[in-house]
Amino acid sequence: MKSSKKVMKFTAFLAALTLTAGMPMTLPTGSFSVSPIIAQAEEEYKDGNLTFMLYDDHAEVINFDFTATTAEIPATVKGLPVTSIGIYAFNGSSVTSVTIPDSVTYIGQWAFAMCGSLKEVTIPDSMEHIDINAFQLCSSLSEVSFPDKFVKISGGAFDSTPWLDAERKKDPLVIVNGALVDGRTCKGDVEIPSTVKYIASGAFQRNSDLTSVVVPSSVKEINDSTFFYCDNLVSATLPNVELIDSMAFDGCTKLSEVKLSGKLKSIASYAFDDISASGTITFYGSKETWDKVEKPDDCEYLNKAKYIFDENAQPPEDEDVAGDVNMDGEFNVSDLVVFQKWLLAVPNTELKNWKAADMCSDNYLDVIDLCTMRKELTKKL
Repeated sequence: MKSSKKVMKFTAFLAALTLTAGMPMTLPTGSFSVSPIIAQAEEEYKDGNLTFMLYDDHAEVINFDFTATTAEIPATVKGLPVTSIGIYAFNGSSVTSVTIPDSVTYIGQWAFAMCGSLKEVTIPDSMEHIDINAFQLCSSLSEVSFPDKFVKISGGAFDSTPWLDAERKKDPLVIVNGALVDGRTCKGDVEIPSTVKYIASGAFQRNSDLTSVVVPSSVKEINDSTFFYCDNLVSATLPNVELIDSMAFDGCTKLSEVKLSGKLKSIASYAFDDISASGTITFYGSKETWDKVEKPDDCEYLNKAKYIFDENAQPPEDEDVAGDVNMDGEFNVSDLVVFQKWLLAVPNTELKNWKAADMCSDNYLDVIDLCTMRKELTKKL
């Protein structure tokens, strides 16, 4: 059984290295995301320099003529909406410019990786997920325009690009509309802002300058390899985290203090492997609750740790951001648009947080709140 575990661990380790090295490989299911295509494929269809896979309810870009330099992806093909750009679709091509329509919700793994001539890209409002290494090694990519909304951005999506280099110079915590994309140049004690609700896999991996981290209560998951081999990380505070994924703290050899939420449900295999320090784990709940947490039986770090159970402690509540009616952690133009539609009774318009729209604090929503919201937004611009 011990040798079997080593083989499994080595396979997972290779996958983690891939996030850094950017070399395509077959990924294990589970920890890593895969293309969301679940409908039955029907046929391939070629239109100019693009090839599509047609499904019964949508189409996916699967290939691009590598000799071509421009690509304009249509919103529909043969009456089907184009909703995704598949794995490797543009990988290594000569594309210099690409137009992505406001129908695409997903960009697959390595979809544009190693496109050395691609200089800029505009992510449409429809986008929901940019998968691992999607634009990695795009050595000329200096401009990326994101929609004014949360987009899930997986590990390494913009690694080795001028865009990421420039963003790191602005702030070592690279955050895009609530998604923490990268923190590998952070130093010392880091407190992640409360506007962050998602941290990309591998976001801090191999950061030897990181000594402690406090994750905000808005973050519910620590994804795979997030703090992989942060070998000087001593303390981690996770006040509202419900899931700690594979190899999240693997190789954090000095990790001696961990504070965990009483809402924790699962710790994946290898999450706390290869740690030589003796750990003290503070669990904001009872021992009975801790015993119900799904976790590996053979994790030496967890088994040898000293435990402090604090049933009375409560994780901090997420702070409401004034004006943030769509609850993406920020007050921006999209909130103004949603609120205006709601006041006009546009069908299917939802205020996820109506209190955030009550700019006058009178428990009544009207055009005065809208005007106040517009005025406050203008101050930010």
